[in-house]
Amino acid sequence: MERRKFLQNAGIAGILAAGAAPAVVNAQTAVRWRLTSSFPKSLDTIYGGAEVLSNRLKAMTGGKFEVQVFAAGEIAPGLQALDVTQNGTVECCHTCSYYYVGKDKSFGFGTSVPFGMNFRQFNAWFYYGGGDKILQDFYNNYNVVHFLGGNTGVQMGGWFRKEVKTLKDVKGLKMRIAGLGGTVFAGLGAVPQQIAGSDIYPALEKGTIDAAEWVGPYDDEKLGFYKVAKNYYFPGWWEPGPGINFFINKDAWAKLPKEYQEAFQAAAYEANVTMMAAYDHKNPIALRNLVKNGVKLRSFSQEILKAAYKGSQELYASESASNPAFKKIADHYFKYQKDQNQWFGVAEASLDRFLQTIK
Repeated sequence: MERRKFLQNAGIAGILAAGAAPAVVNAQTAVRWRLTSSFPKSLDTIYGGAEVLSNRLKAMTGGKFEVQVFAAGEIAPGLQALDVTQNGTVECCHTCSYYYVGKDKSFGFGTSVPFGMNFRQFNAWFYYGGGDKILQDFYNNYNVVHFLGGNTGVQMGGWFRKEVKTLKDVKGLKMRIAGLGGTVFAGLGAVPQQIAGSDIYPALEKGTIDAAEWVGPYDDEKLGFYKVAKNYYFPGWWEPGPGINFFINKDAWAKLPKEYQEAFQAAAYEANVTMMAAYDHKNPIALRNLVKNGVKLRSFSQEILKAAYKGSQELYASESASNPAFKKIADHYFKYQKDQNQWFGVAEASLDRFLQTIK
């Protein structure tokens, strides 16, 4: 079923209250799947997206469709979740598509790209603007079916042991950063590092890296970055609305009863929406705590932001010239973003700017 038609005709409320749930419960097939996460259990909100899926599926099917969730490292390292799903070691995973830009930079669009769309714009593109289809056309090459399974909202710019005021300060900076943001930072002279979430703190503490980005105040406080780096920068221009992803092995998906496919899609939708709400609730509280602990909030300079934006556009042009799959998605994505920004700038941004001046 098309995602847009599904959401219009059913949605979470429809599934739970309007007859779809009983159809699922009446299905007789017992299914047991394993899901490997790219995240540690300690990061309860982002890891919790997979638990939302698992718990909802169990509830909707009377316990007949169970998805057991495994944290990063229990079955596979966090950055290999897609690989073990693709080859059928597990049936599905919960990860970020941009962890796999080393395979193809087109993977960036399934999570976030520098100066891309925010959470609401990204959801609009995915559910109603054709983004789901254009991404699935790409993921077909990797033997997986895809659904969104969470979002963190615009992220922070990360933790720095020293201030970065100018482009000169970026030169030689060893920074943990994922996705295409790392490619852009490299163009500015930094040395990007791809490190799983559970390994960031020791690397930052030992000075193996000079800076690290993860998500935002709630997760960052949990990971304790403020204990070893006091400069907390914003905005995370490389992650303006990063989607978290469920990937399902295509053969496993094809064998799944239709009712269970519908239930999986609904549960993924719930995980996507509720994760963002949870972060919006938790981040303000955590940010206040961090500031009380001596964290210094700092914004990236206009010099750095402008250079990063220029570098991002150059990256998109270069990759589009050599990678047809990337160009196909990029053209569609950025055209949609332009329309979205025009609308958001009319009412949304103007009201936000006014309200943020009120003390």
